[in-house]
Amino acid sequence: MTVSLPDNPGVIAQPPRLLVAALAAGALVELVSPTSFVSGLVRLVLGSGLVGAGLALAYTAIGQQRRAGTNIETHRPTETIVRHGLYRYSRNPIYIGLVLFYLGVATLADSVWMLAMLAPLLVVMHFGVIRREEAYLERKFGDTYTSYRAGVRRWL
Repeated sequence: MTVSLPDNPGVIAQPPRLLVAALAAGALVELVSPTSFVSGLVRLVLGSGLVGAGLALAYTAIGQQRRAGTNIETHRPTETIVRHGLYRYSRNPIYIGLVLFYLGVATLADSVWMLAMLAPLLVVMHFGVIRREEAYLERKFGDTYTSYRAGVRRWL
């Protein structure tokens, strides 16, 4: 009997939902125990810059995947390995964009707790999303993905 695996990575949750959950957890702790790490104009400029850079990076990477004809959603099949544009430098430019966005929101909120929640978020993303995506892509694309992975860093 052959076991058929689904044609998707089987991640534990959609990455944007994980990000929102981590921000919400940090905000809840912030309500109980308020913190501060940056204020005034620095907070506004730095936070806005990080949010803008994160959104620009994520949307550019999403556009590159769409133009290549593959799905972005982690519950749908990947149709091809995108190797051009931002994907020449990182296998996960969307996730880098999400992290920059997260850092920007935490900065704008002036919340040490939101910043602290980034560490567990990255652990969950690594084991619950990225490692599963990588295993799926290797199963599906074999040597094509293995050679891409060997030549392009996971993050930066």
